Amino acid sequence: MKPKSECIPLNPQFSRMFSEELTENDEAIFAKITTTRLSSEQVDRIVNPATLYPRQETVLAVHWHPEHIPLELVEQRIHNTFPNMKKSLIIPTQHNELLCFHEYAGVEIDAYSKGFNQKVQLLLHFHERRVQSAHVLKSMLAYTLKYRQHQMNDLLDTLIKPNESRIQLAATETGANDECIRFVQAQMKKLSLLIGHHYDKIPIEVFKNKLLRDFLDEYRPEYGDAWINRAQIFLHAVKQIVKSQFPMRYFYRTSEIIEEVRSLGGGIVIPHPEQFWPILLADYDVDGYEIWNPQSRRYTEFLISVVNRKNAVQIRSSKRLLLFMGDDTHMGEKIRDVDKQDPEKAAREIGVQPAWEEIPIRKALITANMSRKCVIEEYKARLGEEMPKTDPQ
Repeated sequence: MKPKSECIPLNPQFSRMFSEELTENDEAIFAKITTTRLSSEQVDRIVNPATLYPRQETVLAVHWHPEHIPLELVEQRIHNTFPNMKKSLIIPTQHNELLCFHEYAGVEIDAYSKGFNQKVQLLLHFHERRVQSAHVLKSMLAYTLKYRQHQMNDLLDTLIKPNESRIQLAATETGANDECIRFVQAQMKKLSLLIGHHYDKIPIEVFKNKLLRDFLDEYRPEYGDAWINRAQIFLHAVKQIVKSQFPMRYFYRTSEIIEEVRSLGGGIVIPHPEQFWPILLADYDVDGYEIWNPQSRRYTEFLISVVNRKNAVQIRSSKRLLLFMGDDTHMGEKIRDVDKQDPEKAAREIGVQPAWEEIPIRKALITANMSRKCVIEEYKARLGEEMPKTDPQ
């Protein structure tokens, strides 16, 4: 049964009343934002990048997210982006979902570091043959994958039950008035009903916080950019509060994940290091650090010097820490309607990391004896080494 309709007055600029009752338009919007089917136009947008890099012959891409875009289409895009590519290491890192791309497999897993009481992320990379029977790792990933749905449910509950303390905190941070809050709550009630009605048909990858953002965005033609932008600012603030208070029980400890990856002979890279400063001090058994990312550019030269010093005093292992750059491309962003894209995210490209060519950073990399080419060669050698021997007892 449909819920009892409750009319909520909108901003005076709107002459009509907003109703919480589900309409055919709401159903159509929900179907649009939850489908994983691509139109011919979207396929064309994926396989034909706007910018080509014919001079780049070496491509290192070990931090990117295909989301629901088929890997065969992503592969076409990569080859079209780098028509003269000769050496490469390209591994997808879907959030908490292991994917294979030719001879390599990868994943970005969320973890919990007890030492500094914080959620962190790890990039895990493997030769494909090593994860064919990785039952423990796959079960860990399956458990962790569920956290995004739990967090989305927490976000919805915060808005529609509601959690008044969180809502007031978000309203104070953003200046959202009662009218804006009621509008967002009413829209999220609709979304919650739609999820309930279609739950068994929705792909699991859809269950994440951005579903709420996407749902609101589709009402821009009806309510206008100014109003939806205002609502999105408030929604984003609520999301950040929910994320900051989310319980750590949904994550395995960082040390547990590292131990399992090493038992499989996999590689481990720390992404977004400037967001996780304590990791630089934790002395985890990892293969390297990401020292540049579209979200993490400020400390690149400093991070190179830190890793360089660590390598200079490395005693316990002959393997040096490697320097990586991650483009952190989210392919799903590229098929959104242009007026609803996040321009910064939409501009990211698999394998495009301009910092490799920036003069100050190049000088620092030369000092560290690092380059895309040598990182590819060294990391491939590690991922291609023989499987670790296990104790027969």
